[in-house]
Amino acid sequence: MAETMAETHSPMSEPIQILKDEFRRHLETFYARLNLTPPYESVEKAVRTLTTIVHALPHDEQARIVADPALQWQQFRAAFETSGLVKKHRGIIAGLVANRAALNLPVEYDHFLNFFRR
Repeated sequence: MAETMAETHSPMSEPIQILKDEFRRHLETFYARLNLTPPYESVEKAVRTLTTIVHALPHDEQARIVADPALQWQQFRAAFETSGLVKKHRGIIAGLVANRAALNLPVEYDHFLNFFRR
């Protein structure tokens, strides 16, 4: 019976783990490309926020999000804002965003950068 429960639990956790890993990777890239030290506690809070948001969704919706990068970025953006990560390094990032062309970040990172535009 424990084996069955583990099998049942594993597929439910998979979309959440995939999204958590992807979000963490994007946050690491975001701060690395901006040459900023990530606010580690706030990053962890953002990952926990994403987990809470996604966990509340039905499994089929979680699977749809995993399969659709646009939906992933909606969730990542919501977690970035809701967790308060948007308040960290605010002045520095706002200054960097003023010259967006000079930033070494793919366009999808505008989902985060748009929070810092003046």
